Amino acid sequence: MSLLSIRKRPQPVTAMAERDRRVVWRLAALLLDYPGEKTLALLDQISAAAAELPAEVRAHFDAVLAYLRDTPSIEVAQSYVETFDMRRRASLHLTFYAFGDTRKRGMALLRFKHAYRQAGVELGDEELPDHLPVLLEFAATVDPIGGERLLGEHVPVMELLRLSLGDNNSPYSGVLAAVLTTLPPVTTADRRRIAELAAQGPPEEEVGLEPFAMDPSLFDATEGRR
Repeated sequence: MSLLSIRKRPQPVTAMAERDRRVVWRLAALLLDYPGEKTLALLDQISAAAAELPAEVRAHFDAVLAYLRDTPSIEVAQSYVETFDMRRRASLHLTFYAFGDTRKRGMALLRFKHAYRQAGVELGDEELPDHLPVLLEFAATVDPIGGERLLGEHVPVMELLRLSLGDNNSPYSGVLAAVLTTLPPVTTADRRRIAELAAQGPPEEEVGLEPFAMDPSLFDATEGRR
């Protein structure tokens, strides 16, 4: 075989059908989003979809589904905010771990924005494009290849988030574990990166996201579609 043969796509941790991988991403997108009434009303459907996944993947959803069923909704909402919005090391914004609210993060956000735009998706202003539920929804329902690529590039961040949630006994850690089964395994380089991110924490220099907000190509493209 030629040394120049096409590089094979990295295999995920757990072998499963492409449809199952997209189901995992879709379920994770719903479960990691804010637990409002609409999401909680879908628990029966989410449970039914999870039941059709391979056993080793399905098991990762058990704890969070039981938690959402057995806990009063007001407590669920309060705990969600305390977990993901008030702890810097449990943010669902993937670029926050490496860049915090710095200028470099703005450029990283643009890459997400451009990937969505190339697939014909325009995000509103209510959420940044690196929000994990947004990316998971994109991968599950719009562009599996582009979405998988972005997810794969952030395996170290998601593994760090899984570890952080597990350290705090959060049932949401299983959702991250389920997502990670659909992606290539953590490498030695990934583990070094995880250790670096864990040791350093998100940068605290708050200088805004000007490059993201002011990129003229974003506005030009948007205007051209109106």
